[in-house]
Amino acid sequence: MIPTLLAVCLQAQPPAFVDQLPPAARAEALDILHRADFVFETRTQPKHVRLATMEKLFDHPRLSAAMWRHCQFVPAFYAFIHPDGAWSIDDARGLRGTLRLVYQRPGHRVYLVEGVAEKGRLKTPFAVGAKMLTSYRYWEGKNGFETHLQTWTALDSALLGVMARPFRGYIKGRQDEFIAYINGNVATFGEFADLSPRDFHAPLKRDGDAIALRDYETLFLRK
Repeated sequence: MIPTLLAVCLQAQPPAFVDQLPPAARAEALDILHRADFVFETRTQPKHVRLATMEKLFDHPRLSAAMWRHCQFVPAFYAFIHPDGAWSIDDARGLRGTLRLVYQRPGHRVYLVEGVAEKGRLKTPFAVGAKMLTSYRYWEGKNGFETHLQTWTALDSALLGVMARPFRGYIKGRQDEFIAYINGNVATFGEFADLSPRDFHAPLKRDGDAIALRDYETLFLRK
């Protein structure tokens, strides 16, 4: 009985990184942790891509989105950078999200995310809005680039939480699959960019995003 109670108490403690966040971000993170409807954790399989390459992609979301589209991964995301440094993604089919990087150390990034899936986008009979706290740890192991991802998701209203109760297993499963899918795919085209960087040059020209093309030429083609 005592070990069980101890485990529950430890689980209720905020993760250690929360104390390192700026005050406003820490307050948001604690609110999400307190209200979390879904908790997700995963580790990715090693990829033969350099950590430095992945950080280039993390820091240039418009470039990452353009490379994603070239690889024909679905949905076909578009990324937008905001004046305050946040960035958003939109698949033009009812799935949108805005991400703010609130903590960064070598091998660890923490994001606050606000997202919405319009009615039917996740096969639910109502729109699903949520806030998410995401901890993303990454490193180069002996077998390649690896990651450890943790997310805490709070739906945007108590009423929505009640309405979504019959769908919670489905929504959580879809979220789990989708995040793992994105992580794997970004590492995959990072691997391709490492092996043969010029292969992306012509497709990015055709895509037409001048900012993405400039970033790619600066990061991957200029020595």
